[in-house]
Amino acid sequence: MLSPKKVKHRKVFKGNSRGVASVGSSLAFGDFALKATVCGKMSAQQIEAARITINRTMKRGGKVWIRVFPDKPLTKKAAETRMGKGKGSPESWVAVIQPGRILYEISGVSEDVAIKALELAGNKLPFSTKVVSKENTL
Repeated sequence: MLSPKKVKHRKVFKGNSRGVASVGSSLAFGDFALKATVCGKMSAQQIEAARITINRTMKRGGKVWIRVFPDKPLTKKAAETRMGKGKGSPESWVAVIQPGRILYEISGVSEDVAIKALELAGNKLPFSTKVVSKENTL
């Protein structure tokens, strides 16, 4: 799974999700893309599951770019532990997603295959998405 090699701080504040994405909101590499329409968190497992779905639908043709990286740790206290005594240990990594953020980009396949692959990948994610192209929103 995706995770940072080294981080400055092991645990981070929870934060809040508001506003729209300013960085990473336009197509940079491919012809078609999957764009988030609401805010949310995307785990490393969800990023990988959507990537596998895209590759299988495209039958290994074309190229896929993953535009998000899980760089925020999620912590969890051990089972059957009383409240208090500090914050739990880091358990997994997530990418914080804002509305308008490009998640995946595709090129090298036909339009109908790209749309089908990205829609199936969007079904694996915990928030709503839409497919966009270089010309317009599909």
